[in-house]
Amino acid sequence: MNVTTERLIIRRFNYEDWPAVLEYTSNQTVMNYIPEGIQDEAAVKRFVEKNIGDEAGNFPVVLKDDGTLIGHIVFHRYFGEHTFEIGWVFNPRFYHRGYASEAALAIQPENVPSHRLMEKIGMRREGHFQKCIPHGDEWWDEYYYAILREEWNSREAKE
Repeated sequence: MNVTTERLIIRRFNYEDWPAVLEYTSNQTVMNYIPEGIQDEAAVKRFVEKNIGDEAGNFPVVLKDDGTLIGHIVFHRYFGEHTFEIGWVFNPRFYHRGYASEAALAIQPENVPSHRLMEKIGMRREGHFQKCIPHGDEWWDEYYYAILREEWNSREAKE
């Protein structure tokens, strides 16, 4: 993947990206809703290595103007050929600037900010699975959001 927006570049990982990824994936607040939890240096290096090749499902988001890695987008086939999973994990130093929605829009299709972001880009909640993700001593709910291709194309035509 190599996508450019007005302010961002979404590209493949390079091994040298791991320190920037460690900065935000070792943060409890950032990783609170991520099943893998807080990451250490070894885990981040494995994550980056796994996402360098053609089978990557995670892509770094970097600022176009200075190349700073500010987070990553999760984007891969989920169920069959026509369904994808999308997600995002960003460094909190770059929150509240519209970067996540800009990145999510660019790749074409109990974490309340993520729910709002999915709705902001035109997706709707279609499923709610109660207590389906084990996380330590508790269980998390999972929500499924979707948008049909014709709805996505209609949204683009209005812009």
